[in-house]
Amino acid sequence: MKYLSFILVSFIVSITMQAQEVTGDWYGALDIQGQKLRIAFHIENEGDDLKSTMDSPDQGANGIPMANTSFHSDTLTISAPNMMMTYTAVLKAGELTGKFQQGGMSLPLQLSSTEKKINRPQTPKKPYPYLEEEVTFENVTDTVILAGTLTKPKDLKNFPTVILITGSGPQNRNEELMGHQPFLVLSDYLTRNGIAVLRYDDRGVGESTGKFQNSTIFDFTEDAKAAVAYLRSRKDIDPKKIVLLGHSEGGLVAPLIASKDKKLGGIVLLAGPGVRLDKVLLQQQKDVYGGSGMPKASIDSIIDLNTGIYEVLNTVDRKQLDKKVGEYAKKKSLSDSEISKQLEQFEDNWLYSFITYDPTAALQQVSCPVLALNGSKDVQVNATQNLTSIKDNLAQGGNKNVTVKELEGLNHLFQEATTGMPNEYGQIEETISLKVLEIVKEWIHTNL
Repeated sequence: MKYLSFILVSFIVSITMQAQEVTGDWYGALDIQGQKLRIAFHIENEGDDLKSTMDSPDQGANGIPMANTSFHSDTLTISAPNMMMTYTAVLKAGELTGKFQQGGMSLPLQLSSTEKKINRPQTPKKPYPYLEEEVTFENVTDTVILAGTLTKPKDLKNFPTVILITGSGPQNRNEELMGHQPFLVLSDYLTRNGIAVLRYDDRGVGESTGKFQNSTIFDFTEDAKAAVAYLRSRKDIDPKKIVLLGHSEGGLVAPLIASKDKKLGGIVLLAGPGVRLDKVLLQQQKDVYGGSGMPKASIDSIIDLNTGIYEVLNTVDRKQLDKKVGEYAKKKSLSDSEISKQLEQFEDNWLYSFITYDPTAALQQVSCPVLALNGSKDVQVNATQNLTSIKDNLAQGGNKNVTVKELEGLNHLFQEATTGMPNEYGQIEETISLKVLEIVKEWIHTNL
């Protein structure tokens, strides 16, 4: 019996040690048609069981909960049925070697406990050669307190001040994404060059109050208007030299404010949409799906379906949406579950307001100086489609102080890119092209 007890104890200890060996953080990358997509799993004990989350940093997705995590003998299995995803791997010599399966795709994935260091050479390091102040201001319309950072040049007066407005999705004041901090890099560069900058956390993000979910473009516009009012209340800020700079969705907010506020010094649109947003999304789908290697017939089918659905959204009263989208989807032979999924996504206030928003009317009412930039390899907001419309609508409104530039080789984040695809963002060391920083700086100093 003594020996049996020893064997049982040893067996239990062995299982416990194995479980401990697999807990922790595991890092690797999938190779998808020559593009690297970083994947990380974070595994921990939960009583006698294991639980895990997954990160896909290059897609901006972190902390995705996994439904099942188990480790038997030397084999780890992680699955998320709602994503049709399974990862099965063998632990040997401190590394996990296995297969990542999702949908009909099966790819090798090797993970180690050491994360490959991400090099972001443009990220500034303290101490900064300028003044930095943590600030808060209130959107009294929605009772939201926005928290941000104001940076100002030392020993200068009457300097221009830029308010940075983030793109879509919950963003902190640095617009942090995949290890990049574009707004931190931008604010640092501008402030070193004599331009003050206010950047702030989106509502419900970081230190800002409020709720991000279900907020719309119009809610974010009220937040940005509160930032303008706050700066105008300060004696150290020249109220005639305030500029709004919006990236992506922020490029919708800036013209909305400028169309009514005629005291602004100017607006800068970085990859800002210039046509009705359903057209932006359809072009985005063509570019992204095409760049990922999807067959043209499949892309055409998706575009055909979505074109019709988006048209229903833009022509039918929202109260009739379920009925009309359902009727259209049935004509396209969608199953009941597919129709239900289509209808469910349009219950989101942000998505509905986004797809049905047309920026052209606001652009036609902007009279202040405008700088609009986009990259030729932007697959999210197509440069030709949107810059052309921005220029035409500003001209239609009589605005003659307009600078529009399509920048060769840059993607949606204004990085020097190879493909422009989103899975490339995190692989590029550059956060934002120096030529973009210089163009913005020179335009501000020239116009204010």
